[in-house]
Amino acid sequence: MALITVIIVSIVLSAFFSGMEMAFVSANRLQIEIDKKKEGYIARILGKLTKRSSKFITTMLVGNNIALVVYSLYMGEYLVKYLDLNNYNLYTTLLIQTGISSLIILFTAEFLPKVFFRIYADEVLRVFAIPAYIFYLIFNYFSDLISAISDFILRFIFKSTPNEDLKEFSKEELGNYISQQLENAKDEEEVDSEIQIFQNALEFNTIKAREVMIPRTEINAIEINDSVENLKELFIKTGNSKIIVFKNNLDDVLGYAHVFDMFNNSTSISKIVKPIEMIPESMRINYVLNILIKKRKSIAIVIDEYGGTSGLLTLEDIVEVLFGDIEDEHDKIELLEQQLSDNKFEFSARLEVYYINDTYNLDLPEDESYETLGGLLMNYTETIPELGEIIPIENYKFTILKVSSNKIESVLVEVLA
Repeated sequence: MALITVIIVSIVLSAFFSGMEMAFVSANRLQIEIDKKKEGYIARILGKLTKRSSKFITTMLVGNNIALVVYSLYMGEYLVKYLDLNNYNLYTTLLIQTGISSLIILFTAEFLPKVFFRIYADEVLRVFAIPAYIFYLIFNYFSDLISAISDFILRFIFKSTPNEDLKEFSKEELGNYISQQLENAKDEEEVDSEIQIFQNALEFNTIKAREVMIPRTEINAIEINDSVENLKELFIKTGNSKIIVFKNNLDDVLGYAHVFDMFNNSTSISKIVKPIEMIPESMRINYVLNILIKKRKSIAIVIDEYGGTSGLLTLEDIVEVLFGDIEDEHDKIELLEQQLSDNKFEFSARLEVYYINDTYNLDLPEDESYETLGGLLMNYTETIPELGEIIPIENYKFTILKVSSNKIESVLVEVLA
């Protein structure tokens, strides 16, 4: 009985040490620092454990090795006694002992605890902080001795300087922490606005102009040879402070007209046109923001790879990426989206596919060649579908509810059994 007790205790200790090592390596360092700043006994212990990360890992390795040595000695004795291995030669006995012992220790003290402790690394460090600190004190001098020997070998034999413990936080660690906070929120109302802004800021330099631009079909524009009276009416109708000016067609944008110029009693649009920035679809919006600020502009035309007009990007669109939607009196109503039944949905074709999948737990095909539901359908049909046309794609049936001459307006989506 005493023999099996020692074996079980050594396995548990080995699992604890190997798991804590994995938890410490996998834990988000930003979360650790935040926990250390909190009041309480656990916070003080975490501060001592993480003051020298290399020493903590060394302590866990020392404890794990001691537990493994004890396990090996007693497990070998147990197997010889209860499996009657005395009838076998030395090599066969050693092979059986090694095989059985290794399988048990690898599964119970290595694989399982490391997987579990890695998944719940931040929580595990807090829960087991006290027992970890007890062993940290027990093996303190032994760990210092091993660290000193390893430092000596690195410095004088391999001519290498040991790396100091890192203090800075990487962008990935910040992102992981923010993502975890967002996932822990039960609903959108619980998400702190500062956390959401922080998350948006981390993703800011990965977003491209085409992802946030106003599409070409929704640009309010006027031909340069049109009358000033028509321009005034367009300002009143749209409520915009700037109107794009083009020559012949929207692919030849000359600039924009500002509503303030209407007070100058200009006789032609050409006299009030101001130059506008041209940016490629693939440009990241952080670069676009820098360009607009340096040029003191608030709008830019987004062009495609062939030089044609793809859309319009405003300073407000870029700011909304960071701070969320900024509503004003001219903002349009939200895009159509409603669930009609368990397997039927009605969507605006302008809704992005990833948004539909995330919001309604669907699995519509996603691809880099399109972003919206309308883009998905035209990518498959390679044309603009007709009103009432039914398009089967994978496990879904799409029915065109509304369509204009150049774009799809709304779609009925049905999930097939």
